[in-house]
Amino acid sequence: MTAFLEACRNIVGNTQLLTDPVDMAPALTDWRGRFTGAAVAVARPGSTTEVAALVKACRQFGVPLVPQGGNTGLVLGSVPDASGTALVLSTRRLNRIRAVDPLNNTITVEAGCILHDLQHAAADADRLFPLSLAAEGSCTIGGNLSTNAGGTAGLRYGNTRELCLGLEVVTADGEIWHGLRGLRKDNTGYDLRDLYIGAEGTLGIITAAVLKLFARPVAELTALVSLQSPRQALQLLALAQQRCGAALTGFELMSAFCLTLVTRHFPQMRSPIAGNAPQYVLLQLSDNESSAHANALLEALVADALEAGLVDDAVVASSIAQSRAIWALREHIPLAQAAEGKNIKHDVSLPISAIDEFIEVTDGLLQVHFPGCRMVCFGHLGDGNLHYNVSSPPASDEHQFLEEQEAVNRVVHDSVHAFGGSISAEHGLGALKRDEILRYKSSVEIELMRTIKHALDPLNLMNPGKVL
Repeated sequence: MTAFLEACRNIVGNTQLLTDPVDMAPALTDWRGRFTGAAVAVARPGSTTEVAALVKACRQFGVPLVPQGGNTGLVLGSVPDASGTALVLSTRRLNRIRAVDPLNNTITVEAGCILHDLQHAAADADRLFPLSLAAEGSCTIGGNLSTNAGGTAGLRYGNTRELCLGLEVVTADGEIWHGLRGLRKDNTGYDLRDLYIGAEGTLGIITAAVLKLFARPVAELTALVSLQSPRQALQLLALAQQRCGAALTGFELMSAFCLTLVTRHFPQMRSPIAGNAPQYVLLQLSDNESSAHANALLEALVADALEAGLVDDAVVASSIAQSRAIWALREHIPLAQAAEGKNIKHDVSLPISAIDEFIEVTDGLLQVHFPGCRMVCFGHLGDGNLHYNVSSPPASDEHQFLEEQEAVNRVVHDSVHAFGGSISAEHGLGALKRDEILRYKSSVEIELMRTIKHALDPLNLMNPGKVL
């Protein structure tokens, strides 16, 4: 191991190879603080060439390698296991904006670029990069690509996969694939780009990407509506898509309990709607015509929904500050749930038409098996993605409740499967769901995945123990 560490120092420099336990600690514990692994070192390369050299060194010495961006994942995909045999490769120094092409509507960035910085670079060019999620101040675009992150604008713009045109990747052999092509059409063989996106670093390391940009909207409007059920939310979604078309960029479902948690743990936040309806929907419209046009669309939609009895009440944000306050309610749900206590998270996707029945059936099943458990259900209803989280009953032993995680997962995931859904919508599989997926994918599908993994990483050194 001494020879390996010396090789790594020669590649990245002494100051960029961390071996002291205190220095390595932040890279070894997952974002939720549920698991801490071990590593021989944390390397912080400053270029794609250095990444390639590190991969070759790992291959030479047989050292597993764990790529890590912002380490904001929720499925133990970016931390090493407890064996202490792996090298953590941090991409945080690969944070440069390489090029902006406003005419081609593309931006080329390195994998360690913080999502928030990427959004601002696009805005400086009078363009929009639409990927937006709660961790955007600390997550990196490489991590977003590796997990095919979704976010709140997926309804209009798609997940990260749909926003990417080309990649630069260091393969498991330490070779560099120069695939940074800003083309919308390139039908010249297998789509290697899509192979690496969502692979969680198990096939190679994404070091840079060409991403799509869009015209900045002239107006953005936010509304919060209260309603009685997820079924009414689905009917409202259909009406909004019919009336607003592509202008509808966000459609977030939140249960009353979600907002109760937010206002309990963040008392400075208040819902602008009086009363306590069972469900709420946050709508976002982005319009490229004018503020007046956007207002007319949203006001007509709300009026029609009220007249049809789909919603009980509605508030349209009258200022940027009020819009941000409404979005803050949605974005603080995970933080409020964490403040409430330990919980069991699920990131699932379902056919949109099945969401209301799934919630009703699965809520009922959980109450039968775990009486008193509290459902924190929210998510991107427009693309079928629910964060279906389960909190312990009031005044119960939350640590004892966490011991039921496998049983809770079985109820939820079996129900997801029965409704034709997926047990991971945008968080990935990591180590947390690696074995769980074997219950729900066919043997043919699993074997195809293993064949690809073995072909591209025959020594199983790229983020081993994740996904497969």
